[in-house]
Amino acid sequence: MYIYNVTTNIENAVHDQWLQWMKETHIPDMLATGKFLSAKMCKVLVEEEMGGMTYSVQFTTANKETLQSYYDQDASRLREDALKRFPNQFVSFRTELEVVSEH
Repeated sequence: MYIYNVTTNIENAVHDQWLQWMKETHIPDMLATGKFLSAKMCKVLVEEEMGGMTYSVQFTTANKETLQSYYDQDASRLREDALKRFPNQFVSFRTELEVVSEH
């Protein structure tokens, strides 16, 4: 099992709109690709020097091949939507995690 983690710092000025869009549109759109089994959104509880609020969204997927399929078929379109809606108002970085064990 793999986790595709996207950590985003969003400016305070658009935080509420972004959070609503994430919950109601973006995360459902990600899940609708059929490439992710579940999603979990977490608020990062560290005060950022750059300001804003930071969130981590963890999308669970079955394997590396399915994640690669997301990159090849869906990632550009879904990332572009965020860039159009919130231009220059957020920074994101992505991390791939392999689940080693669950307890």
